[in-house]
Amino acid sequence: MKTNTLLFLLVTILSLPAELAGTTDEPGAPSRALSLKEVTRIVAERNPAIREALRRWEAAKQRVIQEGAWDDLRVSGTSKVRRYVDIPPNAFTDQMVSVEQAIPISGKNRVRAQIAAADAITAFEQVRRQQLDVLTKARAAYFRLANASAQIELNKKNYHSLVQIAEIGRSRYEVGTQSAADVLMAETEAAKLLEVRRDLERNVANEQSQLNVLMNRDAFEPLAIRDDGSVRQREFSIASLRATTLSNRPEIRAARARIADAEATVRLAHRAWIPDPSFKVEGQRYNESGQSLSELNAGISFSVPWDNPRKYSAGVTEARANLAAAQAALELSETEAVGSLRDALQNVNTTHHHVELFRDNLVPKARQTFQASQLAYESGRASFAEWMVVQRTLRDIEAEARMHLTNYQVALAELESVVGADLNIFPPSNRPPNPK
Repeated sequence: MKTNTLLFLLVTILSLPAELAGTTDEPGAPSRALSLKEVTRIVAERNPAIREALRRWEAAKQRVIQEGAWDDLRVSGTSKVRRYVDIPPNAFTDQMVSVEQAIPISGKNRVRAQIAAADAITAFEQVRRQQLDVLTKARAAYFRLANASAQIELNKKNYHSLVQIAEIGRSRYEVGTQSAADVLMAETEAAKLLEVRRDLERNVANEQSQLNVLMNRDAFEPLAIRDDGSVRQREFSIASLRATTLSNRPEIRAARARIADAEATVRLAHRAWIPDPSFKVEGQRYNESGQSLSELNAGISFSVPWDNPRKYSAGVTEARANLAAAQAALELSETEAVGSLRDALQNVNTTHHHVELFRDNLVPKARQTFQASQLAYESGRASFAEWMVVQRTLRDIEAEARMHLTNYQVALAELESVVGADLNIFPPSNRPPNPK
């Protein structure tokens, strides 16, 4: 009876959904591996920083409509509540209704709309900068995660190799042809690799957390990637990249928009001297009048700015000074952009040189040296310590070669961010719409 009960409980537990059967807080099995294209697409669509910048741009566009509109129509009305004096019939007004509208003949509203449009362009360029920065971080995290995973595989391969070497040394020690120090040396090297693997696993966790955060997912959510982020060698024209940077970098385009803003502000300061008249229509009804409208009046009013010349002259001077500052800021942005471009290109060229050097020269030679050392050890022409040194050198060179590849990939991602345009290096991702 007890056996049947236990079997029934076991079947019931196994039939429960996975999320109900287990109550552990550990993350589940990793989902399918994501490619670089999928990662960048998810980041572009879901990243909160990009979405925040997009919403700010949408809000800024609505300011254009508001600033270009006319002032609201003004309606006022008054009515007698109580009169404390005796007056003849139809001598005073009992009710009055007026309608007043300001007419923007100076065009200040249109200039303010131009200023708001320039601000909207600046907000759009902030969207582009936010997207470029976030995608660069995502690609860098993707490449570093791929590197950490590859380093772990290298670590495992070298660990198994050292374990085999230690077993060979132990066998020879048992027959008296090798010292105990050699065996201990191999075992110590293997233990060091286990320690290094723990650091590599920490790096994997760090990059997984960063990618999850950039994709707006829970940091503990399992994440696996396909290491398909390899990039082919690219030859860049400095003149072409320089022109692209000066025409597409968000900071430069935003600086140009601020110049347009400052120029419109100068025009607005000049137009402040021109008053916008307000037209008013007023209807009155006299006391004891049997008519609904006793009198209809029309009038016009406007401010007199010419009586306060220092105020408006100071406004013009301020606007011109801000325009000069915006022009200087554009010059600074262009100078800094060219400097950043040079640094980014130098980083790309240097890291690519390292990739080629290790791939075509150092790694093949290190592998040949290891094979020759192994043959020399087996034939008794080299000591165990010499073989271990060569094995360690090969391990370090292979790990460094993989790191240089990652540095090259990250440098290319940073180059796109500096230029501010798609250089067709990586799979395309969603981009914000063009400003209208």
